[in-house]
This record gives sequence, C-alpha cells and structure tokens, in this order.
Amino acid sequence: MAESVGVREDPAPGRPKPGRISSRDRDVYSRSEGRGFTLIEMLVVLAMLGVLASAARPLLELSVQRSREHELRQALRTLRNGLDAYKHAVEAGNVSASPDASGYPQTLQLLVDGVADAKSPNNRKIYFLRRLPRDPFAPAELPAEDTWELRAYDSPPDEPRAGKDVFDVHSRSERKALDGSRLKDW
Repeated sequence: MAESVGVREDPAPGRPKPGRISSRDRDVYSRSEGRGFTLIEMLVVLAMLGVLASAARPLLELSVQRSREHELRQALRTLRNGLDAYKHAVEAGNVSASPDASGYPQTLQLLVDGVADAKSPNNRKIYFLRRLPRDPFAPAELPAEDTWELRAYDSPPDEPRAGKDVFDVHSRSERKALDGSRLKDW
C-alpha cells in the first residue's frame, strides 16, 4: 500500500476541511447542523398551544350551547306549526273529530303517520310533519316522541300536564338558556 505523504483523507465528505472554512462554507455548515428544535423551543411552543386551547374552550362550549338552543327553537316551531295545521284541518272539516274533542291530535306521532282526509273520496291521507323532531337537550337513546313534555288542551299554562290530546309541547330539560330563561319554559 502506497501512502501519500502529506495528504490527509477528508474526515467527512461534503464537510469543509478544518482550518480552511470560508464565510460561505461556514453558513452552509451551520445551517446543515442546526436543523432541529431544542427541547426549550418545543416546550415553549407546547405551552403557547396549551394557553390558546384553554382560551378557546369556553368559546367552543358557548357555540355548542347556542347551536343546540337554535335547534330547540326550530324543533318547537316545527311541532307547534304541525299542531296548528292539524287544528285548522279539523276546523275545515278535512279531519273528522268527535264534537266533544278539542281538535288537537291525540299523539305527536299522528302528525307524522297522517290521518284520513274526510273530504277525499278515496280516503287520501293528510300528513302534517315529515318526521318528528327531537329535543336536542334530551338523552340520545330516547325516541323522538319521548323527548318532549306534552300539554293537553284542558291544562292551565302555569301547570302544564299531558292528557287526552296534544295542545302544546316543551322541552323536559331543566337547563338554563344563554339568556337566563329555563329551556322548559320556551
């Protein structure tokens, strides 16, 4: 083996040789070595993310509450419009009812299932709702009809109770709304 005298092998290919570093090589060398983050930098970033997340959580909860309240208002409006449409159909003679009846349906499901049109020669059905909306504050395992508190026509407004018909509906939830009112009073 013949060795060259005075010639040293490059210790690491691509790296500048010791003692002969130009300013351009120094910039390249320092950038290639400092590509990662230090532990302190990572901890600072994680702490900042934690502060941002803790500040955003109340806003997220407020947004979810507002969304559920909006959904409750829409569901109540839909149900009450269906109940009123049924009452108007009874008054117009399209739905037959006994003389002592209030003119409101016996159940909420009747609005979805439909009733025979008394004026139609082939007993065509009249439907008042496509589907029964559910109370967004009720447990998810309950069927939609069981999520509502029902009020009969003959019950007073300050003490609503179920009866032989469905005059009105309200939420069963004891929670307070964002405006401070109780959801069950809507």
